[in-house]
Amino acid sequence: MAGQLPFALSVGGVAFLLGVIWGGPFVEILKRLRIGKQIQVELSAEHQKKTGTPTMGGIMIVVPVLLIMLGLNVVNVIRTVTGPSILLPLVVLVGFALLGMIDDWEGIQKSRNPNKLQTGQGLSVRAKFAAQLGLATLIACIFSLYNGGFQYANQLVIPIFQITIYIHPILFIPIMVFIINALSNAVNFTDGLDGLAGIITASAFAAYGVIAYLQGQIFITQLCFILVGACFAFLWFNAHPAQLFMGDAGSLALGATLGTIAMMTGQWLLLPVIAIVPLAETVSVILQVAYFKRTKDPATGQGLRLFRMAPIHLHFQKGGWSETQVVQRFWLVGLLAAIIGVALALL
Repeated sequence: MAGQLPFALSVGGVAFLLGVIWGGPFVEILKRLRIGKQIQVELSAEHQKKTGTPTMGGIMIVVPVLLIMLGLNVVNVIRTVTGPSILLPLVVLVGFALLGMIDDWEGIQKSRNPNKLQTGQGLSVRAKFAAQLGLATLIACIFSLYNGGFQYANQLVIPIFQITIYIHPILFIPIMVFIINALSNAVNFTDGLDGLAGIITASAFAAYGVIAYLQGQIFITQLCFILVGACFAFLWFNAHPAQLFMGDAGSLALGATLGTIAMMTGQWLLLPVIAIVPLAETVSVILQVAYFKRTKDPATGQGLRLFRMAPIHLHFQKGGWSETQVVQRFWLVGLLAAIIGVALALL
């Protein structure tokens, strides 16, 4: 147990090095395949300059994580005791990555079609939400109803008091479905500036890696720090000005996996703290839409806006902050929130 944390940190370092090494050729492959991002027309001229930047960078995160985790735990995967706990978050990671890849690809195909608006939008909202709902429901049912293998299934740990409460599967399953979908969409909203989503999710995974270590869930600790290393490798190419975008292949996968890991540690009440930046991004979008509809003039179809633009990182950018300033300041908030979250778990 004592040597497991240094090992997990070391493996995270290996994931970073491997990602940096193969990231360059990966970016070149995406360029040759013309897998480039289309930018929404509503965004500023500065954002429009990023049109054509390779996307689907989430593949660069998911593939190394999957290979390293399976390589490290091949024996435990075969065994029935801890195998399910190792496989479940990997299934989430791969499942939501595939959904994100489909969404990214649809957006690219639409942008190449001269008869369609080049908005960069992929799957329809309904189709995407239905797929997310189906995946999250399957994962929640496995986690909640599987007999053995999951330490905190149907449980909630109340921070500070360290009280563990049992929650009936009828209530627990929809809660888990909501959290997985909420986090996947929240990270997707956060992924709007160079380096923002990567550094925020890396900080959150590091926090839950420490929490999992304190609980003795070594496989989750390994996964968290391998994800941190892979995110750092991605950030090597996503730092401003970005050579590579995460795309939905990365943002949906990272968000859903973060939500799943939070449920597997029982410390999902800490998500609003540890994931405060994605939460703020999501709330800003909800408030913006609600306020616009509330103040909408039936005659003109126009309404008022609560923020200059949503998600909230665009509000600050339109207020005069540079892209780098927004990312660095949001990361400082996210890092501090992650530290506070760990502290609350220790109390």
